[in-house]
Amino acid sequence: MRDPYSVLGVSRSASAADIKSAYRKLAKKLHPDANKHDPKAASRFSELNAAYEIVGDDDKRKAFDSGAIDAEGKPRFQGFGGMRGGAGGPSAGHEGAFETFSWGPDGARRSGRRGGGFEEVLRDMFGGVGGAARGRRGGGMQFEDEDPAQAPGRDIAATATISLEEAANGTTRRVGLPTGKELEVKIPAGLTDGQQIRLKGQGLALPGGRAGDVLITVEIAPHHQFERAGNDLRIELPVTLYEAVLGAKVRVPTLGGAVELSIPANTSSGRTFRLKGKGFPAKNGAGDLMATVRIVLPEKGDQSLDELMESWRALRPYDPRKDIG
Repeated sequence: MRDPYSVLGVSRSASAADIKSAYRKLAKKLHPDANKHDPKAASRFSELNAAYEIVGDDDKRKAFDSGAIDAEGKPRFQGFGGMRGGAGGPSAGHEGAFETFSWGPDGARRSGRRGGGFEEVLRDMFGGVGGAARGRRGGGMQFEDEDPAQAPGRDIAATATISLEEAANGTTRRVGLPTGKELEVKIPAGLTDGQQIRLKGQGLALPGGRAGDVLITVEIAPHHQFERAGNDLRIELPVTLYEAVLGAKVRVPTLGGAVELSIPANTSSGRTFRLKGKGFPAKNGAGDLMATVRIVLPEKGDQSLDELMESWRALRPYDPRKDIG
């Protein structure tokens, strides 16, 4: 993927608010629903979401800026700089000697042996779970005696960012883990922001022991039109001055497609209409859609409208702020 800052069109020094604002504007512009005849719209929108998942999250942004992860959120291997090992401990043996481990279905595997002094790194890697690693004189390693099948593994945490539509309808997402492994994750419909999916046995394991789990935290990206409040959705509904004064039937977008709403005559800006069952779907029933009217005047001035307002002000003055002091 391209540099996430470039995808969002912001500088590396941009504030979190600027990044969120840039994402919302681009999400509205690039959303597949607004580009139905563009075959590349879905991939561009997906790239935008992936970029926001990196720089829209404080921890991931710091990790990316420091070079700890790449543009796809995968860790960059930094090496074990300055490590020494050998039969006599950290200061003995060959300079730079260490053991190399790789991750496989059975957990950690030793693929090379070149001295000792790796105990502390192993303790950090396994977090003291399932028996501490102990160095033998001569550079090998062994684990405390216990039943391998009972040695608990280590859980792995990851994050998946999805759109509001995907949260409502369910989706699948390819998620990269900190180990470099990728998993195809099925995300069920109706999840809330911050909810977790547990994948049993997909985490790390000590050699011969059972594997831990993978915990996927689902984050729902900000939507370009809707704001979610529980299972209810809120939307600002722009209407013209003459629609507000005379009344009209207007189309209102929902997660399931546009519906028609009757706006009564003399509707003020800020009036909210409740559309039953048009909110976010849930097991106990879908929420409602709250559409708040916002009167929008013509972008360019209109002399006829100016003259009408001047006449109205002179003949029919009124004060909408009389009750607010």
